[in-house]
Amino acid sequence: MSETNRNPIHPTDLTMLGLGAMGSALTAALLDADHSVTVWNRTPGRDTDLVARGAHAAGSVREAVTASPVVVACLLKHDSVHETLDPVIDALRGRTLVNVTTTTPEEARELASWAAAHGVDYLDGAIMAVPAMISSRAGQIFYSGSRAAYDALLPIIDIWATSEFHGEDAGRASLVDLAMLSGMYQLFAGFVHGAAMVGSVGMSACDFAARQAPFLAAMTAELAGFAKVIDGGDYTVPNQQSLDFSDLSHIVRASEGQGVDPAPIAAVQALIDRQVAAGHGSEGFARIYESLRATVSTGQVRR
Repeated sequence: MSETNRNPIHPTDLTMLGLGAMGSALTAALLDADHSVTVWNRTPGRDTDLVARGAHAAGSVREAVTASPVVVACLLKHDSVHETLDPVIDALRGRTLVNVTTTTPEEARELASWAAAHGVDYLDGAIMAVPAMISSRAGQIFYSGSRAAYDALLPIIDIWATSEFHGEDAGRASLVDLAMLSGMYQLFAGFVHGAAMVGSVGMSACDFAARQAPFLAAMTAELAGFAKVIDGGDYTVPNQQSLDFSDLSHIVRASEGQGVDPAPIAAVQALIDRQVAAGHGSEGFARIYESLRATVSTGQVRR
C-alpha cells in the first residue's frame, strides 16, 4: 500500500465504520488493548466518548478509509455497506474490509465478489454476542472469506470474542449465525406461546418462566442425540420418541380452546404430519429434518 493512500495525520491500525451499540463496543475493546482506531459514524456525536478514550474521529468516510489498512464495517444492513463504501471504493483498493454487518449468505457473497472486483481483501464476520459480551470468551464471532485476512488479523479480532473460521465461502459465517438465531427465536416464540396459554387462566409470564427455564435448559441435553441421529441418517435407531407418539394436536387443540393462536406449535405439527403421511410415523422425531432440509444438488426441499 502506498503512503499516499494513508491518512497523513492519524494513520491507525484499524478503522471502524458505524458506532451503534455493537460498533462502539468493538472499538472500545480495541482501545482497551492499546490499538489505534479511526472512527466514523453517519450520525454525528456518537464518537465523543470513544474520542475521549483515544480514538481518532474522521470527518468523512474517505478520510476514515484512508486512515487504516483494515476497515471494519458495522452498519445497519447490507445496503448500508454499499451506500457507505461505493462512493469511496477507489480508496479501499489494497486494503482489507471486515464486514460484521448482519447479512444473508447471498448478500455476504455479493459483497465478497464486489470487493474482489475492486482489489479489496474481504472477510465476513457474524457476531454471536450482545455488546456487553464483547471482550469476553462467552461471545463468538464466525468468519468466512479470505483465509489470509483471517490469519493476519486474528491477534486483533480475537480481542473481541472467540473467533472461528468457517471457510473461504464468504456466505458460510452468515449462514451458521442465522441458523443459530433461528433456533433461539423459535425457542423464544415457544416460550411466548406457552406464556399466552397459561396467561389465559391468570398465570403471570414470570411465574411461567420460573417453571419453563429449567425445563428447557434440561431439554437442551437432547440436542446431541438428535444431531447424532440426523448425521447418521437412520431414524429407526432404538430409544427415540416416534413421530406417531409425538402427535402435538392435543397442544394445538388446548391452545385453541383457550383462545390462543396455536401458530408456533401448529408449525411443528405440520412437519410431523408431513412425515407421518409419507409413512414414517414409527420413526424418530428427528425425522422432521427431512421435511426441512434442501438437497445439495438441486436446492429443492425434501418432502
